[in-house]
Amino acid sequence: MAGDSAAKIKAYAVPVVLFSLSMLYQLVLLPRAFPPSHYDVLGLKTYCSMEEVKEAYENLESKWNSGLEVPTTTEFIKIRYAYELLTNSVWKRNYDVFGINEQDHVLEKLSQQYAGEKFSNIALPLLRTVASDTGDYAFNVITSKEFQSMFQDSKPWLLQVYSSGSNQSAQFANSWKRIAALLNGVANIGMVELGEVQVAAYLSERKPMGRFFFRNGLPSVVAFPSGCKTSDCLIRFEGELSVDAVTDWFAMAVLNLPRIFYYSKESLGPRFLAKSSPHKVKVIFFSKTGERATPAIRQAARDYWNYATFACVLWREEEFSVWWNTFGVESAPAVVFLKDPGLKPLVYHGSVNDSWFLDVLEQNKQQELPQLRSLTSEELGCDARGYSRAGRDTLTWYCAILAGRLGPELDSMREVSFCALDYIPYVQFSSYIFPVALSASAFPSTSYNSSNIV
Repeated sequence: MAGDSAAKIKAYAVPVVLFSLSMLYQLVLLPRAFPPSHYDVLGLKTYCSMEEVKEAYENLESKWNSGLEVPTTTEFIKIRYAYELLTNSVWKRNYDVFGINEQDHVLEKLSQQYAGEKFSNIALPLLRTVASDTGDYAFNVITSKEFQSMFQDSKPWLLQVYSSGSNQSAQFANSWKRIAALLNGVANIGMVELGEVQVAAYLSERKPMGRFFFRNGLPSVVAFPSGCKTSDCLIRFEGELSVDAVTDWFAMAVLNLPRIFYYSKESLGPRFLAKSSPHKVKVIFFSKTGERATPAIRQAARDYWNYATFACVLWREEEFSVWWNTFGVESAPAVVFLKDPGLKPLVYHGSVNDSWFLDVLEQNKQQELPQLRSLTSEELGCDARGYSRAGRDTLTWYCAILAGRLGPELDSMREVSFCALDYIPYVQFSSYIFPVALSASAFPSTSYNSSNIV
């Protein structure tokens, strides 16, 4: 009998222990992992109506006024906060569906501010409502019906999820308008209000328990790259909500555009001009603000990569003499086109309009003199193994290599080479420019000349 009892105890021991541990997790550990909701503070069930919230608060208030209960300062702040949050229809919707509670930081702030004082001395209301109307900043707002058909356009989309009751969304309004202006022509811009619950939920993330949420609160910025038509391939912006950060992220992550780097007066020569191909036009933007190049200009940099290289310089008034003596730049914003060494730079002062810049770039993408260059010895036609790009049946074959310091003399030889091509029939020419390495320690005091720039 004793043996049978021991066997039964062993058989049931493991299930009993596991059941006890599961109950401990559900009743003790799990509730502690989730702080009380604002409904719990008022003693209400989650998602109850605004009328029930008002009734619960009025019952508590009557007890306080009668002296039956006297809440501590911290208790009153929590109860009043929950009441104000859940009696605002927009805030309640945002909290119920997406867990958005963007003013919760005031709980600790007010508790510290009114520590030791009577609850009746606390200034009301606790929460600040949006000062501006959504009509002041909301544009191209997308509804559920419009969302289904917006991907017919091949351009990528940048969307902002916002709320008409969100102070943070209102504060971001001017930055969003600037972002939309910078992306004009390269992307579609839209806004989705949380009231469009189906679309907003589609653009949100999901917690393990299935609740919709936005990791960084509102506003939330998401992008659909070209060809992406579902949430599986959308990209979320996770950085600081600023004009520069959002446009740079969109240009890099969505449009796959190159960055145009900033250089100082000390680094422009050795790190940009000296390392750029001598066959390319150099385009330099002077900026007062230090903002990155617009996506449209970065797209131009990618499209004209075979013709030009691009750089940015932050304008400083104390460096005026350097840029005036070097390139003839007297103020910012300005754009400089540097062509063949010895030629005067082309300088355009004033703000850069994207369409205007593309026209000017197209007009100035070529050097003044024809470019003779090749990438490999075989392509050059000067392979030591006897290979000729002209073919084995060519009777006469010349390999012209021009070597020298970039300047008027070398340019003259380049012109002679092209004249020879025009006047000697039935002859294959392969040509190559081999500039001698340059060195110097400072910018020239006269017009731009690459032989003086490191």
